[in-house]
Amino acid sequence: MKTLPLSPADYLIKILTARVYDVAVESALEVAPSLSARLNNTVLLKREDQQPVHSFKLRGAYNKMAHLSPAQLKKGVICASAGNHAQGVALSAQRLGCRAVIVMPTTTPMLKVDAVRGFGGEVVLFGDSYSDAHGHAVALEKKEGLTFVHPFDDPDVIAGQGTIAMEMLRQHQGRLDAVFVAIGGGGLISGVANYIKALRPEIKVIGVQMNDSDAMTQSVAARERVTLTDVGLFSDGTAVKLVGEETFRIASNLVDDYMLVDTDAVCAAIKDVFADTRSIVEPAGALAVAAVKQYVATHKKKGETYAAILCGANMNFDRLRFVAERAEVGEEREALFAVTIPEERGSFRRFCELIGDLPSFGGAKTARNVTEFNYRISDAKKAHVFVGLTTAAKGESGKIAAHLTRHRFGAVDLTHDELAKEHIRHMVGGHSTLAQEERLLRFVFPERPGALLKFLSLMRPGWNISLFHYRNQGADYGRILVGLQVPAADDSEFAEFLATLGYPYVEETANPVYRMFLQQ
Repeated sequence: MKTLPLSPADYLIKILTARVYDVAVESALEVAPSLSARLNNTVLLKREDQQPVHSFKLRGAYNKMAHLSPAQLKKGVICASAGNHAQGVALSAQRLGCRAVIVMPTTTPMLKVDAVRGFGGEVVLFGDSYSDAHGHAVALEKKEGLTFVHPFDDPDVIAGQGTIAMEMLRQHQGRLDAVFVAIGGGGLISGVANYIKALRPEIKVIGVQMNDSDAMTQSVAARERVTLTDVGLFSDGTAVKLVGEETFRIASNLVDDYMLVDTDAVCAAIKDVFADTRSIVEPAGALAVAAVKQYVATHKKKGETYAAILCGANMNFDRLRFVAERAEVGEEREALFAVTIPEERGSFRRFCELIGDLPSFGGAKTARNVTEFNYRISDAKKAHVFVGLTTAAKGESGKIAAHLTRHRFGAVDLTHDELAKEHIRHMVGGHSTLAQEERLLRFVFPERPGALLKFLSLMRPGWNISLFHYRNQGADYGRILVGLQVPAADDSEFAEFLATLGYPYVEETANPVYRMFLQQ
């Protein structure tokens, strides 16, 4: 075997002769019909989520281990991984009958930790990132005489990952303008780029990274490997502080361009993949799709064909809540605002009517839905509400804010405000000295236009809304918490109002949680 550096021709031979199919499957290359129609370009999805470990990493790990000597296999292997490579090494070791020690960052989702243990791997949790785990694995390698299986910076691993491109060009022999590939340490894109540039150099190879974990992008720009002081952990599969020497060399020579995507864009891409495949990919697995969307929007492309590699689907179930929350904002199907409303009779209803009649700002007229509404009385003259609205197209949020302001409802666009999206939306409320004679009720509203206006129109004018909390959860019915200031003398009329309204409700005025955190 030649010493480094290997030429593209050397890598082509290694890819063509790679041993991956003892454990891996030839994953499908499928058209994403809905996404393709929306983008006016053909989008192909390379379904590496279909692998036995739900990630491409199995290919490189097995190819490396299959080339080890019997003596090396007898002593065992060790690796450092954020999860997917770990599963690949563990399953490969199980098939080859050897010991596997897996060092994983303490931030690794338990789904991946449990999966590694399920394949018989010995898990050691150490450090906050891949780089931390790698250092500990190197120490254990020397101490116990194990063979290190690198997740990306190894020619055999790179060649194993390159079999993905071999399959893609065989599965799709027609027009292909660009292939989008997520980058962590660079093993996947190195293998893909070597094969594609050897056979079809006209196809662009575009690397994709998170905007908070862009070690390869910075390294290529600096023409030397750059070590990041910190990395974002949302896309844990690509959270690498330092890319490999060999992968940096290959990417610098063969990759055509690099793109950065943010968390909201990745969440929206996860939803797009689910809509077309009914599969839920992990954040790293959605990077390529997010980049395709961004590429089309930036370059105004139509009629082209792109391939996106869905590199992993080991999603931690608990993370789905966050993904669903941010997907609409990432696609700009939802806009968030802080709106100031005069604290006067009828202003809340006038605001709701204005929302229901918002213009389309250049597009086709579409119904607006309130996705979120948070309010707590705190001032005698004005009310500050946190409100979410569905949008018809990207870039509408600023126009909506300006429209609301022109109609005496001062609005601040919070659609791209991280503090608002992460925290403030959940913190509106608290004790209020103005909330006298307040009654608290939980309602179940039908999710249809006019439900809230029906509630407001049946209310007695003298009753004031002192608290309102609602968030659309995607169901047929919405759950709403309402505080109403109702004098004790109006108890019978209030009971009649509730009966006439016809919405299921539970009164929570005596609830101790309400008394502790909301009632003055």
